[in-house]
Amino acid sequence: MNKDLEVTQTIKKYYDASDEDVARIMKILDSSSYQRSDRDYDFINSDIARPMRLQLEYLKVQTVLEKHNIEKTVVVFGGTRVTQQKRADIRYQKATDALANDPDNKDLQYQVNVAQRVLDKVKYYQQAVDFASMVARYSKSHSKKPIHVMTGGGPGVMEAANKGAFDEGEDSIGLNIDLPFEQFPNPYITPELCFSFRYFALRKLHFMHRARALVAFPGGFGTFDELFEALTVIQTKTIKPIPIVLVGKHYWENAVNFEFLAEEGVINIEDLDLFKIVETAEEAWNYILGWYEAKSTVI
Repeated sequence: MNKDLEVTQTIKKYYDASDEDVARIMKILDSSSYQRSDRDYDFINSDIARPMRLQLEYLKVQTVLEKHNIEKTVVVFGGTRVTQQKRADIRYQKATDALANDPDNKDLQYQVNVAQRVLDKVKYYQQAVDFASMVARYSKSHSKKPIHVMTGGGPGVMEAANKGAFDEGEDSIGLNIDLPFEQFPNPYITPELCFSFRYFALRKLHFMHRARALVAFPGGFGTFDELFEALTVIQTKTIKPIPIVLVGKHYWENAVNFEFLAEEGVINIEDLDLFKIVETAEEAWNYILGWYEAKSTVI
């Protein structure tokens, strides 16, 4: 039976209503004001309901992580375009093929150079896999409370870190975010621990809330955003210090001239001790363990 017809018949039976009364009641039922607030998606997505959405985005993730007894994380950041060998090879081949057909094209020459740089960073995909595997193995054999790898949930370095934990049979977390272009979660995240965010701010909060260390591989704006957010809240003593490691000496020493910032007086010379630049996953993990050992505690 048609739903409107069923409702109409129920109204007539309940109120002994005329057709005009039924029409007026149906108009009330169809009004947006009559929609129950938790089912009124126009209201839920309105500006005035933003505080509620922010609270829900915090509470849902917090509730799930507490349910799974997740208390300690090692957060891994890095570029979506720092990819595995096969994907980088395909990109480079496409770029060189295109240039071969139009060798004087400046844009295609640029694309080949970029594709070569992407190939050069393939090693960091594997380093991220190796690093997360080290965390997972340590968690299984040394830690009374599990240490979970947490990433932004996307491709590239994030995928690699989730894969490292996955390969060791350990759960890992992904904090994905809605973007104007489609971004699917990578396949190595534990399904029950993969979240989708609307707000970058709440995602940042959950990155830092349980973090025992933060490791940044080469990446772009998103990686820099998360890295400098973490450095800022530690520099300003908003949170307790945690070890921050940047993997990839050539990349980080060229991407950011930290010494220049200190020389210019916009940061203190002591702020250079807030992080450590290393080359390999093993160096990164050993630095984190040493950081905690120096404080006579465990990660």
